Amino acid sequence: MTKQKLRLTKLMESFEVTTHSRTELKDITRQVQTAVTHTGAKTGICFIYVPHTTAGVTVNESYDPDVAGDINKILSRLVPASPHYAHAEGNADAHIKATIVGCCAQVPVENGRLVLGRWQGVFFCEFDGPRQRRVQIRIVGDSE
Repeated sequence: MTKQKLRLTKLMESFEVTTHSRTELKDITRQVQTAVTHTGAKTGICFIYVPHTTAGVTVNESYDPDVAGDINKILSRLVPASPHYAHAEGNADAHIKATIVGCCAQVPVENGRLVLGRWQGVFFCEFDGPRQRRVQIRIVGDSE
């Protein structure tokens, strides 16, 4: 058995996401894959990070758009917009939803491709739009 020397890469990419509603789940799988391709990483972990306090990221079903709609509907039912929160900016519900969903996700990379299940996609979760947002991608892995 020969030992292979791996070149560990820690490469960062980012891209903009434009949202059009106050709340929406937007499939960003293609943009994430493009970022992975740009890094040249072949094997590793793709860290997807949203640097916003009223937005998040998740991996879920992307085949049927009703799933994203259902998630959005239930989150809005669980944490409704309301003037009764202590936060004075009027977007406390967005902060709470972002905390529930989370600001990051991790997806394995194999042969330069995201390793997602058959129906899975990566979603940017907007809770205080419409806005222009940023998504950061960091790949930790092997580039050879």
